[in-house]
Amino acid sequence: MIKTYIYTAFALIAFAFNSILCRLALRGDEADAAGFTAVRLASGAVALIVISSFAGNWSTQQKRGSWPSAFFLFAYAICFSFAYLGLTAGTGALILFGSVQITMIGTAIVRGERPRLFEWLGFIIAAGGLVYLVFPGLASPPIVSSVLMAAAGAAWGFYTLRGKGITDPLANTTGNFVRALPMVAVVVVISLASIHLSTRGLILAILSGAIASGIGYTVWYAALKHHTATRAAILQLPVPLLTAVFGVLLLGEEATARLWIAAALILGGIGFTIFRGVPR
Repeated sequence: MIKTYIYTAFALIAFAFNSILCRLALRGDEADAAGFTAVRLASGAVALIVISSFAGNWSTQQKRGSWPSAFFLFAYAICFSFAYLGLTAGTGALILFGSVQITMIGTAIVRGERPRLFEWLGFIIAAGGLVYLVFPGLASPPIVSSVLMAAAGAAWGFYTLRGKGITDPLANTTGNFVRALPMVAVVVVISLASIHLSTRGLILAILSGAIASGIGYTVWYAALKHHTATRAAILQLPVPLLTAVFGVLLLGEEATARLWIAAALILGGIGFTIFRGVPR
């Protein structure tokens, strides 16, 4: 159980760093959305292939993963990048993870999973903390960017759900990243005239792809087998909070009382879900 919590915590930190790295690159005009996404997915694929090769079973890895999962991975990554061109961090986070919750919990209920009372209560508390955190930034977000971010959240929700029950997280994540490359290549060809990447932008995209995405998503798939779909959805709620905290520590953003109150609500709600929802 301890290992599950460690895997989950590592994956959520990686998700937060993806937002930080993407914002650093796009807001600083170090990269365009298509170029950043292409390098992110390509570097993730290369990193996972190297890790698989050292594991000594790359020939087996090539047979894992699936085209539907690869499509959801690609759809999430490309929509995420383009959406952040027109959204504030707070608004984007609320739309993204609101969409994730609706997708995952809704699908779980349709499939017959019935969340416990404590899971519902924990979700309400944590979601309330998230809304409280980002509410000041909600001011008529651009419709196109909002739809793109909602699509990114839905794609990530489906990608996560498809990871439930897999037996080899490394093999499946490697196969998904490799299969996503032809899809992002089409976007690169279409956007070729507008693609630009500075040296710093390239480094940020590689860090996002190889570590925060490639390794982070593999660890997330490893943790998923120990969580219900509802709990996996709720556990992702602190990612916007982690992003805000890293913004304070790494980008010099202001640490406000609102941030700490939201932290207490989000983490308290998640703790309520995990510890009260576990059978004695």
